[in-house]
Amino acid sequence: MSIATKTGDDGTTGLMFNRRVPKTDARVAAYGACDELNVALGLARAWNEDPGLASEILGIQNELVILMGELACAAEDHARYAEKGFQFVTPQMVDRLTALIDDLEKGKNISFKHWATPGATQGSAMLDGARVACRRAERAVWELRERGFPASDSIARYLNRLSDLCWLWARWVETVAGVA
Repeated sequence: MSIATKTGDDGTTGLMFNRRVPKTDARVAAYGACDELNVALGLARAWNEDPGLASEILGIQNELVILMGELACAAEDHARYAEKGFQFVTPQMVDRLTALIDDLEKGKNISFKHWATPGATQGSAMLDGARVACRRAERAVWELRERGFPASDSIARYLNRLSDLCWLWARWVETVAGVA
């Protein structure tokens, strides 16, 4: 099967379970923004040399696949989605990000006194890029919700927490590099 299915040539795309929607659908915008975030995190992972940080980022990228799948599933298909063994974003995922933030704020000597200008290091710049991609994804999810489409509180909270985490990671990378 070719990647070029040509099914989108009419301006539509597929949600889970073969539901067709316009490419301008709010759900497509939301999971598309999360896909951009996943790429930004991949760049951040590739540009940072700390294996612990890389591992955490990869774990988050895997969770974003879960998040995007949930966004790409119509509300009427959620039971079917669960029956097929697909996961949903959970409060525990949000709590894990919160714990990473708490660890950074309490356990690391991160040096910052005010908002930062991105670009002190390549690694921190990539994390700042992921942060702004995350904020865009978060706005897309909130717009989705405002338009009446379901998106769980856990998804909104996850993205909010992740953007804070990316900002802290960027400051930590700068601190470790001695440029903060």
